[in-house]
Amino acid sequence: MVLLTDRNGQGNPTPAKRLTIQTVEIDQDTTAIRSLDWDRDRFDIEFGLQNGTTYNSFLIRGEKTVLVDTSHEKFRQLYFDTLTGLINPQDIDYLIISHTEPDHSGLVKDLLQKAPDITVVASKVAIQFLENLVHQPFKSRIVKNGDRLDIGNGHEFEFVIAPNLHWPDTIFSFDHKTQILYTCDAFGMHYCSDLTFDENLPEIEKDFRYYYDCLMGPNARSVLSALKRMAELKTIKMVATGHGPLLSHNVDELIGRYRHWSQNQTKAETVVGVFYVSEYGYSDRLAQSLTKGIVKTGVAVEMVDLGGAVDLQELRELTGRCAGIVVGMIPVSSNPNIQAALSTVLGSATEKQAIGIFETGGGDDEPTYPLLNQFRAAGLKVAFPVIEIRETPTDNTYQKCEEAGTDLGQWVTRDKSIKAMKSLDAELDKAVGRISGGLYIITAKKGDVSSAMLASWVSQASFKPLGFSIAVAKDRAIESLMQVGDRFVLNVLEESNYQPLMKHFLKRFAPGADRFEGIKTQPAENGAPILSDALAYMECEVMSRMDCGDHWAVYSTVYAGRVSKPESLTAVHHRKVGNHY
Repeated sequence: MVLLTDRNGQGNPTPAKRLTIQTVEIDQDTTAIRSLDWDRDRFDIEFGLQNGTTYNSFLIRGEKTVLVDTSHEKFRQLYFDTLTGLINPQDIDYLIISHTEPDHSGLVKDLLQKAPDITVVASKVAIQFLENLVHQPFKSRIVKNGDRLDIGNGHEFEFVIAPNLHWPDTIFSFDHKTQILYTCDAFGMHYCSDLTFDENLPEIEKDFRYYYDCLMGPNARSVLSALKRMAELKTIKMVATGHGPLLSHNVDELIGRYRHWSQNQTKAETVVGVFYVSEYGYSDRLAQSLTKGIVKTGVAVEMVDLGGAVDLQELRELTGRCAGIVVGMIPVSSNPNIQAALSTVLGSATEKQAIGIFETGGGDDEPTYPLLNQFRAAGLKVAFPVIEIRETPTDNTYQKCEEAGTDLGQWVTRDKSIKAMKSLDAELDKAVGRISGGLYIITAKKGDVSSAMLASWVSQASFKPLGFSIAVAKDRAIESLMQVGDRFVLNVLEESNYQPLMKHFLKRFAPGADRFEGIKTQPAENGAPILSDALAYMECEVMSRMDCGDHWAVYSTVYAGRVSKPESLTAVHHRKVGNHY
């Protein structure tokens, strides 16, 4: 049975509403409760979404009843209307928490208020986090890898620890009767559809890969560790994910892709280690933002939660093979294990590495500069200025972190980039360089975050609708503001007056710097800055993006524009070589 309800709990035959609930019997005694968030266009640290997302929860009935995860707090009324239509919450015996990220545990406190006799089953770290979240006594059962929970009628759950996928307290739960593995974030995707399962692989595989790259790729070694533990289970018939469609038709194929991608990630020539304490301050989101910036440069990242179960020997080996290191400051009152882990990172660093440090906004950070000076004394190169957090992080803060990560990634790959410039055949290099283009400045603004970029790879692509393509390097700061659905302005530079603007926007800006300081602008209808000295401007919306190796080909439509000097011509850029700017 499939039931769709809107915010008011009424039947709704179409997915037109912003928030809906879908319930599906996915196996014997097993019901999926899928919260469909149709219009969400960002997640976590502002990764763009094209197809919304879902938050999946599961109800399993044996002699006792288990609920696996809850939902996002925005679904509070819808979720509990649906849940109580299926079961009296007080009849639920166990609540399995796959991990405590708010989009899955946002309604735990509400559920425990309605049914205080429920036993919460989770990892030790998750239980500790929930104690601080719920602020009331509750029954709990801490599980480790291989532990089991028998609820009768053949339903016996076996637990698999999977830390850092992508939360430090993550566990998987395997029901031996139905052979369903409940994985929360792992193997998921941000994809909202009435289709419960993965029958249309070509339709979802880009979202599946994008999700992996954003959330799982930086923890590739943890992915491989989880896959190794999963191999000890008997046949997995279905993967019940926390986001997107459930995997039933392509289980082996998609698990195999995770293995292949993670093996490639761990073999990467250049790796940066990001070390932080996830439960402290805003460390997790800031670390994710920095990671996103690093990954944009083609550098692999290994994220290590120093507050988790850290093997110091493995930490020493990882630090030693990293080209760069990023450290989120720990609290002054941190426990001896965290202090020992940080000392291991410091003691294993080498003079060939780059270092970056960020405060975490916990209010009691260890001082940054004494630690930075110790890394400097060891000969490390400072890749970006210390990121200081004086108040609750904003979108600008996270954008600054992303840009800092990109700076570090570019620094550790500088030698590789120079080598690549010299690798193309000289004649071919010159031939490709003869492809000319106009000169433009792309400007974009979303919320409080704004950015700009000089562009010459711009070409009209269609008449109906009126549209064009832009090639945007993956490591450009503005790339994050040019996701599908985002709006921006294309400013056309004038042949006789382009030098000042080109010179300004070719500068290397510090992370978080205002790219429009000293430049005359006016706001477009879409909020992006129009350059007052531009020959013409067009207001545009991103419709699609195509992966082109080190660039995105961004196709956009135009819905407004104006020419300020009809008699003037567009500035043209002529290159001598074709394998670098």
